[in-house]
Amino acid sequence: MDFSNTLMESLGMETVQMEKDIVAIKMPVNQNTHQPFGFLHGGASVALAESAASIGAALNVDLERYNIFGIEINANHIKSKKDGWVIGKATPIHKGKTTMVWEVRIVDENDALICISRCTLGVVARK
Repeated sequence: MDFSNTLMESLGMETVQMEKDIVAIKMPVNQNTHQPFGFLHGGASVALAESAASIGAALNVDLERYNIFGIEINANHIKSKKDGWVIGKATPIHKGKTTMVWEVRIVDENDALICISRCTLGVVARK
């Protein structure tokens, strides 16, 4: 999968692990991912979560026959962070024929929980 020229590239995300039952992506906490007060932006965390969940779902379907789209996402921001890295680790809760639900735990370098998210994805047949 090529992630160049995407939001993932713009935010500095790098894939660490891509398997059918776990996807891990790391993202820097820096000026590109900060909110105006110098902390990790909640929207950047949500972008990380949806990216990891979407890749996970894509690894479980035939991409020549199906597209993956985010339907719903929620996130609880547990702890703030000013610098370093965060890693989003996505695992499936439900892998159905038309929808999937993935949990994404975002942790820092010390494995401290920064954010927990749940993402529902649609599996849509290509026309």
